[in-house]
Amino acid sequence: MREASTKLLVELEPGSNVTDLLRQREAANPSHALYARKGPNGWTDVPAQKFLHDVCALAKGLIAGGLEPGDTVAVMSATRYEWALVDFAIWFAGGVSVPIDETSTPGQMEWILHHSGARRAFAQDRGKVSLITGILETSTLLKDRLVTVVRMDNDGDAPNLASLSAAGMGVTDAELERHRSAADLDDVASLVYTSGTTGHPKGCEITHGNFALVAVNAVAFLPDVIKAQNARTLMFLPLANVPARAAQVACLHAGATVGHITGPADLPADLGTFKPTFLLAVPRIFAKVRAEAAHQAAGSVKAGIFAAASAAAVRFSTAQDNAARGRGSGPGLALRARHAVFNGLVYPKLRQLLGGRVRYAVSGSGPLAPGDAHFFRGAGIRVLECYGLSETTAPCTSNTPARTKVGSVGIPLPGTTIRVAEDGEVLVKGIGVFKGYHANEAATARAFVDGFFRTGDLGELDPEGFLTITGRKLRTAKSEGWEVA
Repeated sequence: MREASTKLLVELEPGSNVTDLLRQREAANPSHALYARKGPNGWTDVPAQKFLHDVCALAKGLIAGGLEPGDTVAVMSATRYEWALVDFAIWFAGGVSVPIDETSTPGQMEWILHHSGARRAFAQDRGKVSLITGILETSTLLKDRLVTVVRMDNDGDAPNLASLSAAGMGVTDAELERHRSAADLDDVASLVYTSGTTGHPKGCEITHGNFALVAVNAVAFLPDVIKAQNARTLMFLPLANVPARAAQVACLHAGATVGHITGPADLPADLGTFKPTFLLAVPRIFAKVRAEAAHQAAGSVKAGIFAAASAAAVRFSTAQDNAARGRGSGPGLALRARHAVFNGLVYPKLRQLLGGRVRYAVSGSGPLAPGDAHFFRGAGIRVLECYGLSETTAPCTSNTPARTKVGSVGIPLPGTTIRVAEDGEVLVKGIGVFKGYHANEAATARAFVDGFFRTGDLGELDPEGFLTITGRKLRTAKSEGWEVA
């Protein structure tokens, strides 16, 4: 099979943009907790009405400072609630957000600030402010650029979020609306720069339509995951990357409550207190949780029980997967009975490591070991593998609760077509595919063929439209073209 598509499920008005999703969510239920913030006394809900109010206040501050629709604003911060607040404030002010990854080198940071044209930047704390300020003071590329740096908290020296909001008190609601509604689905919402491993980072132009259409269609595609009653998730993926931000927009549209983890060390404790119903993670997280469960059982009589329960989980899920592929009738009576025993004795303890309420997890950014996928599914947590890149606004394919094949990355998301070229390269067309590389027509032209984005990955489609990634093509440094690995 060379091509597979999934029909678009939800359309949006061409004149709308991603900010309309927040306005609609707030209008539907102002008191609903869109976010939860961790403090000394636990988690505090942030209702939609409060979030929208704070977003508008910050947006007015940006407008008061001279931001015009289409202006770029850099953001450098770890994953935290303020990232979501600033992101939407930039969009409400009509601006274009430019994430700077915390792992960027000073040279990469300088290039991103220069190439994006940003004259404003948000920085997480004093350390990040000093880092950006130091680059601005010593850069030859930026020597004539006045860049205002705002710290992403409400205390201490200005400018910070509180002082920025105060500065916008004289901006009228009508002026805010003029800025907010200036963009439509085709306009750029964010410039997300690549890692720059083969040269200067390239800025992916992610549009309002990319974020908004992917959000509403992902929710319609995975309602059991994102739109379940009292759905909650902890965000610990880097918000400087597209997948986490796209997921936040989808959660907002669905009404799922999002909490943020500031560091990996906080993950075990925060899972226990926040109690998410679904997670977005990379493969190593699942491997780590499985290893931790085995470690807790090691050195005691429980080790043997855990090993037996683990084997039963893998066998049970494998039998289910074989049945989905037409290779059997599913788990037999004896295996079902054995699985049921462990589901009462062992698997709840494993699920407790993830907070006790997780039913689904979405895995991306690399291949998930089939053994881990089968282990978690057999233990009652369905791990749905997906596939995507920055240029596709995160997932362009995903497994679903009803349609899952372990080892594959699923079927196309709604409004998406996957094509496998003659040489095996995976090509993508659809609602998530970016507009192009900012101010780089040559790179944009090389990235597309017949209207499809060239991912550089190799893959195969089975007769039911499930995609499996099989390898990576080699990039030739001279031409930035691709050769089969």
